[in-house]
Amino acid sequence: MDSIIEKLSDIENTAEAIVEHAEAQKYGIEKKIQAKRDQFDKDLEAQTQKRLDEIRAEAEAKMDQILEEQREKNRSTIDNLRKEYEENHSAYAQEILKHIIEV
Repeated sequence: MDSIIEKLSDIENTAEAIVEHAEAQKYGIEKKIQAKRDQFDKDLEAQTQKRLDEIRAEAEAKMDQILEEQREKNRSTIDNLRKEYEENHSAYAQEILKHIIEV
């Protein structure tokens, strides 16, 4: 009877050791998985930030291009108005004077 109790005790001790070892392995695996998850999150954040920076840079470049096109258009319009004024300012002055005299 004592040998049966000893065998059962040995089996129980072995089972407890197996469970403890499994728990230790489980903890190690959980740490590895968490480390991989953390690295994935970090990499994803870096990729997202890089893409956002690229999009922001593209938007700024496009905005600068649009602004430069608008400046050029404005310069062209101003130059045309100046040219027209220089060519016709006498006629404009005579027309204004004519309207003043008629009134």
